[in-house]
Amino acid sequence: MKKEEAEKRILKLRDLINDYRYHYHVLDESIMSEAAADSLKHELSELEAEYPELITPDSPTQRVAGKALDKFEKVTHEKRMISLSDVFSTSEVLEWIHRNEKLIPGGKIAEFFTDIKMDGLACALKYKNGIFVQAVTRGDGMVGEDVTLNVKTIQNIPLKIDIDEAEVRGEIIIFKKDFEKLKGEFANPRNLAAGSIRQLDPKIAASRPLKFIAYDLVKPNLPTHKEAYEMLRKLGFQTSGEDKVWKGSDIEGMFDYIKKLDEYRKGLKFNTDGMVIKINDRAIYDKLGIVGKTPRGAVAYKFPAEEATTVVKDIVISIGRTGAATPVALFEPVSLAGTTVKHASLHNADEIARLDVRVGDTVIIYKAGDIIPQVKEVLKELRPEGTEKFDFVAALKKQYPELEFERPEGEVVYRVTGESSDLILKRAIEYYASKPALNIEGLGEKNVIALVDSGMVKSIADLYRLKVEQVASLERFGELSAKNLIAAISESRHPKLAKFITALGIRHVGAQTAVSLARKFGSLDNLMEATVFDLLSIADIGEVVAESILAWFADEDNLALLKDLKTLDVWPEDESNANLPLEGKSYIVTGTLASMGREEAEDKLRALGAVVTSSVTKTTTALIVGEKPGKSKLEKADKLGISRISEAEFLKMITPSA
Repeated sequence: MKKEEAEKRILKLRDLINDYRYHYHVLDESIMSEAAADSLKHELSELEAEYPELITPDSPTQRVAGKALDKFEKVTHEKRMISLSDVFSTSEVLEWIHRNEKLIPGGKIAEFFTDIKMDGLACALKYKNGIFVQAVTRGDGMVGEDVTLNVKTIQNIPLKIDIDEAEVRGEIIIFKKDFEKLKGEFANPRNLAAGSIRQLDPKIAASRPLKFIAYDLVKPNLPTHKEAYEMLRKLGFQTSGEDKVWKGSDIEGMFDYIKKLDEYRKGLKFNTDGMVIKINDRAIYDKLGIVGKTPRGAVAYKFPAEEATTVVKDIVISIGRTGAATPVALFEPVSLAGTTVKHASLHNADEIARLDVRVGDTVIIYKAGDIIPQVKEVLKELRPEGTEKFDFVAALKKQYPELEFERPEGEVVYRVTGESSDLILKRAIEYYASKPALNIEGLGEKNVIALVDSGMVKSIADLYRLKVEQVASLERFGELSAKNLIAAISESRHPKLAKFITALGIRHVGAQTAVSLARKFGSLDNLMEATVFDLLSIADIGEVVAESILAWFADEDNLALLKDLKTLDVWPEDESNANLPLEGKSYIVTGTLASMGREEAEDKLRALGAVVTSSVTKTTTALIVGEKPGKSKLEKADKLGISRISEAEFLKMITPSA
């Protein structure tokens, strides 16, 4: 992103994040999920890291939390209550480790300590002569609010401890089961806990099942964070639990532990969105100091978000196997619930209109059922100037000029006019089995019609479920022909990657483009993860073809088909990226060859790395000439000085040398 664009984006992000943080931390209201807000803040941090000259003191990245409320007495913290920098991947954790190791003696961090990150109201408890005397909220990190009377009502806080002077820090929370009974107007447990503590009448706090979960002992200052955690438990404070913390030097072991906690966190009594990772040695931790508003010695590793924000780069329309036109939003890639999301179905024209989603919009996305990415909301505050409403009918005409569409009365989906789902399926299977694709003998037009009309085959995947006795029961088949067909279908389970891509019938993707895709990506899994920039880097793929490929792999029906095929052990072989003898050369086969058909000859050329085209250009290496060649091709080749290769020379060229 250019600096001018980044500056505009940064200003909009700051305004929206500041508005969120004011509602969340000052008014105890929630205008969006914390995961979505984290995603916006992470984007802002990355832009400011790229353009540090655009950082200003009032940026959300430069402050800790909201202002202290006037309704409580303000208290200055003896030691700042700091927030932590968020990290969202193991690679970011490793970067944090490496930065710190450059700053410490010996260049090696001996031990880490991790604790589950609570989602509550941060608070500091002060003890003098062993007696609880004061509770102060974090506020802006320097000045908080005196909420002693309210906090004193929390039953799990000890009013007396075995240390003369101490400061304990932790989170005031409400367990999820208690929240369900009391939630009322509050959006989440954190808001309910914070709202309870910020009531002037302590009776309100006393009436609610609040908990204080301690995470740090600031005073006295013990040698390690682990020792401080253990001391908290000895003093009678409730902590996250010994099964929620980890100490050690094995970084991979730490990541494994965090992953395990992520897997079962939904079953915890309280809400959490991550783990706090600290350098265990407190002397080193303190010596590393603070940069900006966050300590160098600790980070908050956020679990894969259940919501995230991203930008809509384009909206394309996919024609599924039933003829339905499904709009798909293509995103700036974003991590969501542990996977990278690049697109999501927008379902139909009505859904686009309801969301008013446009190209260039920033959207909140989530995973429905933890599986399928969906667009939840458009953040219109971040909408660029000059965006236009998406015109579904105009987009259909632009992307599919040769097709006609209709929207049947009472339906929300546009469909190809005059095309039944059975007819589309028959064509798809015929193409899947054709010579340019998987070349499945016995799956010609009439047999495909018989299989589909019988109800035995309702998708391409059903071909691999067929039994000999089923097929033999059809009028067109006997036992032998049924066995032959089943054998031919079975032999197609692990085809060459390029052949399989061709067989999928992706619009605008013929045999040569399929070869280019296979060579570029090497596997179908890699192709499925491709971005528009990856696709446009291939010489013979333009914007229209790239959009068609992305739309096909974003269609839920198509993804379901691929998943079904994989379950049935139908998957293409990975393509070797080894140097091929004819790589970079381009040929045309014209006329009839005595030794093989034209399609077979073209396949052999492609297998050796050549590009095979149908028209003569300056880039054509040579013409392979059989009987009765095309006159116009020969004349144009002669005019451009392009050589001819006889069938005998061609056979030598494709035959491996001994």
